[in-house]
This record gives sequence, structure tokens and C-alpha cells, in this order.
Amino acid sequence: MLPPIQQRLEDFRQQGRVQAGSLIISVFGDAVLPRGGRIWLGSLIRLLEPIELNERLIRTSVFRLAKEEWLRTEPSGRRTDYLLTPSGQRRFEEASRHIYASNAPLWDRRWRLILTVGELTPKERDHLRRALFWQGFGALGGDCFVHPGADLPTAFDALIAEGLGDVLGKLKPLVAADAQLGGSASDHDMVHGAWNLQELADMYAGFVARYQPVLGQLRDGQDAVDDESAFLLRVLLIHDYRRLLLRDPELPDVLLPTGWPGQQARMLCREIYRRLLAPSERHLDRHFQLADGHTPEASPALLERFREADPLA
Repeated sequence: MLPPIQQRLEDFRQQGRVQAGSLIISVFGDAVLPRGGRIWLGSLIRLLEPIELNERLIRTSVFRLAKEEWLRTEPSGRRTDYLLTPSGQRRFEEASRHIYASNAPLWDRRWRLILTVGELTPKERDHLRRALFWQGFGALGGDCFVHPGADLPTAFDALIAEGLGDVLGKLKPLVAADAQLGGSASDHDMVHGAWNLQELADMYAGFVARYQPVLGQLRDGQDAVDDESAFLLRVLLIHDYRRLLLRDPELPDVLLPTGWPGQQARMLCREIYRRLLAPSERHLDRHFQLADGHTPEASPALLERFREADPLA
């Protein structure tokens, strides 16, 4: 039987279908952004080859990300760097504030609402729903989107970046306490009407079950992880955690059920990440390259990720 770390890597390699574009987004946000937000395509291919993402798949996925305006190209001789676009960098920086936070946000007991007050085409409505979903908003019926703590101007800026500027005039932002919403709905009624917390809890529990043995191996220290495996495991850890957070409205603790597994998953991810950081960065120091052959240094801010209340700090 393989040790937990090697088993997690092998499980990924054995997947029938991999969403390579989503994984590459995770790599850019976690490993490329701290080194200037750009990387030579050949270097990216070599870094991901050990988890059996082949060159053709990576090239196709990166091309699609460029078409979707996450990335742009910059030739350097016969080679090409891929860089984050301004909108791509904004998305990553916003995601980073959620991924590497140490605690759930405090709540001011007010709800942020976005109401549709104009006629939307079915295509516009679906695009709006998906864009707000990725910002953590829940839906109450078809015309009201709700969040306990979103910054509404930032949310509207994000809608513009998603190509929804033309519909902003048909939306009305509101901030209201539950007593101002009308009816007898409590805060918890609001939560359960807008989000499927049981499904999310099951996903968090699966994450904990998958990575708890990995932490046990890292704590034990007898079967030390090599630098390459540390990098690959860090990629999968952040990728899996990021996909959970994309579905998580990050409700304050007072609105969550007792024993909510999201906080356990956050603490687990934080400790594993901190234990993998040094060996994974050594691997990047050796194998991360720009098109001109230069290896950029990581930003000192990288060391601050997950540092608050970190027993390893």
C-alpha cells in the first residue's frame, strides 16, 4: 500500500478525466502569481508532467484560458511566456483573500441583496446567476441574490469584468437587516433557502477524509516527502480547496450548523500547506523558468500565507 502522499498523487493520475484548465488556474494563482504572474509554457509543461498532464492537453488548456482572457502571451525569441491579464490577476487576488485566510469573517448582521428590477434575456439571466454564484451569492427565487458580507461595489465591478456591464442598470443593490426584509423569515431561513449547506458539508467532509492521512504522514516525518512530490501535492491541495471555496459563500460562524466541517478543512489545509511550502519552493527554484531562461524569486509575501495563528510559524 502506498503512503498517503503518494496515494493522493496516484489517485489523481488515475482519474479518467481531468479539468486541466481549472488545475492550471490553481497553479497560476498559487505558484506563478508570487513569482511575477508569468511563466514560460515549456516550464509549465515540465512542472505538471509528473502528474501525467501531457503537453498537448496543457497547450490546449492554456490556449483556451487565453481565449477566455485569463491569460495573455508575450513572445521572447522563439519561446513564449504566459502572463495573467489584468482581469485574471484581479480574479486571482480576490480568490487569494479567501483561500489563504485564517478565519471566517465576522458578520454585521446585515444582508447584501442584488435584485433584478429590469427585464433580462434568458442568456443574460443565466450569465448573471453564474457570475454571482462564483462570488458566493445564493439565490432566493429568480430575481433576488443574497450574501451576508459581500462588498456590493466590488461585486458590481466583478460583473463588469465578466462582461455584464450592460445589465447593471437592471440591478438594484440593497443592504438590509433581516427585520427589514419583510415576512417572518429568520437569518437561518434565509441561509437554507439560498444555499444547499448539506451538499457543501459533505464536500468538506470528503476533503478532510482525503487529506487527514496526508497530514499524519507529514507530522510523522519518517517517510519524508521529496521536493517534487511536495510541489505536486501543494498543487492538488490548493486546487481541491479552491474548488470548495468557489461553492462556499463563507457564511459567518453564527449562521452555520454546529460542527461545520469547513473550519476543520481550513485548518487542515493551512497546516499541510505550511509543511509543504519550503520543499515545494525549492522545487520551483530549480524548475520554474521564464522564456528568457531566468528564474524569478518568490515574493516574500508568500511566507505570510496561512501564517496567522500558525503553530509552525
